[in-house]
Amino acid sequence: MKKMIYDRLIAREASLAVIGLGYVGVPVALKFARYFDVVGYDRDAGHIEELRKMYGDGCGSIRFTSSEEALSQAAFYIVTVPTPVDERKEPDLTCLIGATRTVARYLKRGDYVVYESTVYPGCTEQECVPLLEKGSRLKLGEDFKVGYSPERINPNDSEHTFSNTSKIVSANDEEALNQIARVYAEAVSATLCKASGIRVAEAAKMVENVQRCVNIALMNELQRLFSCMGIDMGEVIDAASSKWNFVKYRPGLVGGHCIPVDPFYLVSAASKLGVEMPVTSSGCAVNDGMAAYVVRSLLSAMRRDRLGARALLMGVTYKENIDDIRNSRVADMVGLLEREGISVDVTDPCAEPDKVYDMYGIRLVPALQPPYDLIIVAVAHDAYRGLDDAYFRSISRGPALLGDIRGLYKGRIESLGYWSL
Repeated sequence: MKKMIYDRLIAREASLAVIGLGYVGVPVALKFARYFDVVGYDRDAGHIEELRKMYGDGCGSIRFTSSEEALSQAAFYIVTVPTPVDERKEPDLTCLIGATRTVARYLKRGDYVVYESTVYPGCTEQECVPLLEKGSRLKLGEDFKVGYSPERINPNDSEHTFSNTSKIVSANDEEALNQIARVYAEAVSATLCKASGIRVAEAAKMVENVQRCVNIALMNELQRLFSCMGIDMGEVIDAASSKWNFVKYRPGLVGGHCIPVDPFYLVSAASKLGVEMPVTSSGCAVNDGMAAYVVRSLLSAMRRDRLGARALLMGVTYKENIDDIRNSRVADMVGLLEREGISVDVTDPCAEPDKVYDMYGIRLVPALQPPYDLIIVAVAHDAYRGLDDAYFRSISRGPALLGDIRGLYKGRIESLGYWSL
C-alpha cells in the first residue's frame, strides 16, 4: 500500500519545499524544518546567501537554495510568494504564476501543492491548478493534490507567531484536507480550522484584511470630522473604549503588504461578476488619501512661510521596528511636501537605505542637518519613543512644528507647535 504524504514526510522519505523566502516563507520553512526535511527556495541568490549567513545552510533540516533543481527532492510544496497590485490597483499575479510554473516542472504523482499567498476567491483553482496540470501533464485529484492555507504572519510580533496562531487549511478533496491538516499540525500548536473548500479559505483571508481596512478607514474619516470640530480623536477613542464591545481601531497611515493591497483583489473579482463593493472601495479611497490629509493639516498648522522651509521626516517603514517599506505612505508625503517648496530630510533606523532609494528614489540622510522648521515622526520605532521636548527643540528653529502621527509625545511637547491624528 502506498504511503500517504504525511507518513512520507515524517519518515523523511520526501522533502517539504517552501517557495518564496520573504517575511512569510522564512518562519514557515524554519518551523517545518524541526519536523521534516525542508528545501527553502528563492530565486534571489543574494537573499539566499543572507539567509545562509543568518541561519546556516543546515538550520535543523533545511537547505536554502536558489537552484530550482533542488525542488525535485520535494513532494509537498508550500508557495509563499508576494501577491501585490499593479499601478492600476489590479491584482499582479506575476510571482504567483511564476512560482506555479516552477513547481509544475517538478511535480510528480502523489505530490501536494499548498498555497499561502493571499488571493481572491477562485484564484487557486482557476489560475494555479490549470498551470500545474499543463506544466506537469498530471491531473488534479488523480495524480496530485492542491490546498490553500492563508498566511497569518505578523512581522515583528513575538506574541502571535506562525506556530501559535490558528491556521485555516483547505484542499481539493477530503483526503487531501486531512493530510494537509496532519502536516501543518506538526508545526502549528494552535487550532486548525478546516474549511469546506479552497474558495472559502481564500475568502476568509480576504475578510480578515478588508475588515481591518474598512475599520481603519472609518477612524480616519471620523478623525477628519472631529479635527474640524476641535475634538481630540485620541480622547474620543479612549472614552468610547470604556464600553465592552467597542473595537479600538485608531486612525493612521495604512501601508505594508496586506491592508492597502488585499481589498483590491476582492474589488477586482467583484467587478468581473458585476457586483459593486462601495463600502470596501470607499474605505480604500479614504486610507489612500490620508498622506495628503496629513500634509495639508501640517501645512495649515505651520506658523511660517513654506517656501524655503526645511522638514525632517522620521520613519519610512510601514510599521514600527521592521525594515519593510512596501506601500509606505511616507514616500507620498515627501513628494507632497517638496511640491510645496519644502526641502525634506528623511531618516529611519530600521530601513535599508539602498532599498528605500531603489523603491522610492529617496536617499536617507546618514546624519541630521538641523535646524528644521517641520519635524514629522511617522513611525513608532522604539528608537523614537524616548525622545523628548528638549531633543526636538535642539534640532528645530522657532516657530517649529512637530507632527506626531502616532501620538507618541502627546502632552509632552511644550516648546514646539504640536499636531497629531
